[in-house]
Amino acid sequence: MKKKLLYIFVLLIFTMAGNLHAEDTLPSWNDGATKQSIITFVEEVTDKDSKSYVKSEERIAVFDNDGTLWAEKPIYFQLEFVKDRIKELAPSHPEWKTEQPFKAVLENDNKALAESGYEGLMKLLMATHSGMTQAEFQDIAEQWLDTAKHPRFNRPYNELVYQPMLELLAYLRANGFKTYIVSGGGIEFMRPWTEEVYGIPPEQVVGSSLKTEFEMRDGKPVLVRKGEIQFLDDKEVKPVLINSHIGRRPIAAFGNSDGDLQMLQWTAAGNGPSLMVLVHHTDAKREWAYDKDSHIGRLDKALTQANTDGWTVIDMKEDWKTVFPFQSQ
Repeated sequence: MKKKLLYIFVLLIFTMAGNLHAEDTLPSWNDGATKQSIITFVEEVTDKDSKSYVKSEERIAVFDNDGTLWAEKPIYFQLEFVKDRIKELAPSHPEWKTEQPFKAVLENDNKALAESGYEGLMKLLMATHSGMTQAEFQDIAEQWLDTAKHPRFNRPYNELVYQPMLELLAYLRANGFKTYIVSGGGIEFMRPWTEEVYGIPPEQVVGSSLKTEFEMRDGKPVLVRKGEIQFLDDKEVKPVLINSHIGRRPIAAFGNSDGDLQMLQWTAAGNGPSLMVLVHHTDAKREWAYDKDSHIGRLDKALTQANTDGWTVIDMKEDWKTVFPFQSQ
């Protein structure tokens, strides 16, 4: 029931945004240079009389997810999922009480968890994401999203989406764009809910993935998740996966961190018009304020290039009237 209500709410947003008059375009955005740069770009690439006109089939827009379409603090939401799964599975693994990084998760020791680094994170991911079929994993992810709540806002994680970005997605699609997610998050973690929340179907989601193998189980074909990374969709891998999954260079790219830099560079290097946009988290009151010193969503080199090359930078505090949908209720 909860998911149906969320779907109806988001569908209403998309429908309204798709039928807005020009003066009401992107209503949760404050008027200013940022909003206008987006609108001007869309108007130019959709105007057949414009030198910047782009055919509808070439209007590809790619979006990072964590920190761009939904929040990513205090830690990436998928890592919260991992931690909850470790605690759920712990009774069957008594050895975890003394083995790092599992011990750190069970004791809520974030310092020790951080010190375990990439190797520790991989151990946690393999323990919670592999050894099951794709369908089984998707069911587990959906069940978690139905029940888990954010520690600060006490809201389901899929309500921590950005209202202005929901409007932007709808606005782009109303103008003939095809919208894709290109995220460092797990592709199978995102696919079960992105269509309901963003209007982005699973075939338009690109993300990190484990290796999978075809097997016959009880006479039925299944895809089984193995304990090995296939792609980590971050930094220079993002353009590679855009090329292999989408097959067209985007004309618009939206990110929020240095992990998105190469995706924006790849978009900027196209022959025609392009729009590169960074979400700069500057609103500590309604969300968080962070950039180059953050361990989550670090924004340093990408912001420098944005300022040098004239990319659009969203100042969350100044450019957005509201951040999350529930804040406007």
